[in-house]
Amino acid sequence: MSRAEIIEKTINALNRLPESAGEEVADFADFMVKKTEDEQLQKGIQRIVENSDAFAFLHDEEELYTLDDLIEKY
Repeated sequence: MSRAEIIEKTINALNRLPESAGEEVADFADFMVKKTEDEQLQKGIQRIVENSDAFAFLHDEEELYTLDDLIEKY
């Protein structure tokens, strides 16, 4: 189903609903927009952090412990 078809179907459904139910649909749509924006923002921040050299020093750090240092192994 194309975006235009989804929009048309949703508008037709909204026209059949009482006003209070239409407000709930609008609130849900606002929630979905915010959720999508938050996910995009989080992914953008994650990409920035992954490409950053802020933690590059950890790659050069000497290993202090090995598996042989474990007392209990699960």
